[in-house]
Amino acid sequence: MTWEVLSMIGTIAFAVSGAIVAMEEEYDILGVYFLGIVTAFGGGAIRNLLIGVPVSTLWNQGLFFEIALIAMTAALLFPKNLLKHWDKWGNLCDAIGLSAFAIQGALYAVKMGHPLSAVIVAAVLTGIGGGIIRDLLAGRKPGVLRSEIYAVWTILSGLIIGLKIATSPLELYILFIVITIMRVLSYTYDWKLPIIRLKGNYTQGNGY
Repeated sequence: MTWEVLSMIGTIAFAVSGAIVAMEEEYDILGVYFLGIVTAFGGGAIRNLLIGVPVSTLWNQGLFFEIALIAMTAALLFPKNLLKHWDKWGNLCDAIGLSAFAIQGALYAVKMGHPLSAVIVAAVLTGIGGGIIRDLLAGRKPGVLRSEIYAVWTILSGLIIGLKIATSPLELYILFIVITIMRVLSYTYDWKLPIIRLKGNYTQGNGY
């Protein structure tokens, strides 16, 4: 039940973020709903394809779809009121969703007997896949790969679960709390990975 609640929080966070991006890009109403749904469920759909879970499994999450639709409708009806609170609590909800989804994806892969590499990929795709699809559809560079440390925490989740360092419910909850805290710290203190810049490193006319 606790995992369902956490997943609901993540679903709301990702659905609303997709809706907000769509409104920023001046999409129509259909575009807002489409981008919100893709953000909330796109990562899980890709994960299912890669690890062999039937994609139709997503349609069993009727309650989650309903919650996502309600959240996006609220974003459409009360954009200013929602944004006022979203600026304050949006990152925290996103951190909870990232952690819950990454752990959920890793557990799916472990349950199916996949190797460590597949467990890590499942964690990453479930945690950040929807955000990447959202940004690409909105014509943006994927923020999850450019802003403060984000995807690293999903890799860490997959690694810990794949190596069976965390297996019991208590250990998984502790992992969830740790990953959530690390994500909060990363955006609070703007932790970033090194960036390799190629622009300006070439001398014009030297044949490179």
